[in-house]
Amino acid sequence: MSTMKTFGRLLLIIMSIFLICCKPSTESSKEAESSELWSVKMANSVMNIHDSLIYYEGRERIRWQYDVAMLSMAIDKLGVIDQKYSDYMKTYYDYFINSDGTVNTYKIENYNIDNINPAKNLFTLYKRTGEEKYNIAIQGFVKQMENHPKTQNGGFWHKKVYPYQMWLDGIYMGSPFLAQYAKEYNKSEWFDVVTHQITLIYDKTLDPKTKLLYHAWDESKEQKWSNPETGQSPHFWSRAIGWYTMAIVDVLDYLPENHPDREKIITILNNTIDALLNVSDKETGLWFQVLDQGNRKGNYIEGSGTCMYIYAMAKAANKGYIKKKYFQIANKKFDSVIKNLIVTDGNGNLVLKSVCGGCGLGGNPYRDGSYEYYINEKVVDNDSKGVGPFILAAIELNR
Repeated sequence: MSTMKTFGRLLLIIMSIFLICCKPSTESSKEAESSELWSVKMANSVMNIHDSLIYYEGRERIRWQYDVAMLSMAIDKLGVIDQKYSDYMKTYYDYFINSDGTVNTYKIENYNIDNINPAKNLFTLYKRTGEEKYNIAIQGFVKQMENHPKTQNGGFWHKKVYPYQMWLDGIYMGSPFLAQYAKEYNKSEWFDVVTHQITLIYDKTLDPKTKLLYHAWDESKEQKWSNPETGQSPHFWSRAIGWYTMAIVDVLDYLPENHPDREKIITILNNTIDALLNVSDKETGLWFQVLDQGNRKGNYIEGSGTCMYIYAMAKAANKGYIKKKYFQIANKKFDSVIKNLIVTDGNGNLVLKSVCGGCGLGGNPYRDGSYEYYINEKVVDNDSKGVGPFILAAIELNR
């Protein structure tokens, strides 16, 4: 009997040692779990292909850039998993931000609202490092917005070279930065400016029938692309409304609960998301480049606007701005993105297909905002304006 007891004890000891040795550490478990996340897989793919985001668009196009900066912000959010993601973002910014707070390739006199968006990451860097150069740079971008040209009713021009024009894109470029500045620097006067931009452009670009928003509004009504009665551009461009919905959910992170415009903005968000769902593709559930003309020749499912909507919808549901059912809708849309828009290259890196390289209005050569214009602009794989929102959507959905 004693021999059996001794053998039993030995067997238990051996089994315990085996389990301890074979059980993965908490750290390795986390790594294994995170490696399955679509956000991590996409971020790793970006980092595998590009040693630095500085050269994301090629060595001939190194500039203070709103979309590459957005991608760096999305990747930085994965820093809670591994510090390398935050380091990747910081390396990009330290190329541009000099020790005295000046910013390489940036010119304040251009009054280009696109240049404000990258400044959001400066808050993060300043809080993490305490380096004064980031704070000085923040103040420089605030100075731009203090003097930025406006329409007669206070809407920021998209750029100095596009006088009297507000574009939906510009709400994302300027408003979240100003809302965060208002909160973190105790400059509450900017909250009213931010909500005015969101509500003004909604009123000026809204189509009463579809509840969708036209790409832009020309206060002067002098542009060839503008409606002579309303000043509105002629079409609903996917990514433009994507920028707008993302702007709202990000601004709400900072806007005080008791701000008088908060509920109005949440209502705008609800109405816009419902309008978008009404025009999603019946087959894939995703969205077309020209939103309301899915069956028209040349139109295509567009990746960036689609990912932006999924992010905005998922975050809005998580925050309680819209009903919880929208979270599951966003999940299904994300499944469809994986099925229809994601492939892998020969090295196993993720590729997001079917992203519009860029669309604008006016300029030289002149962009007339016609249907033909929107569908014929270049389509790009892994454009940062799609990859960034894909990562953000995956994080918000915990996919």
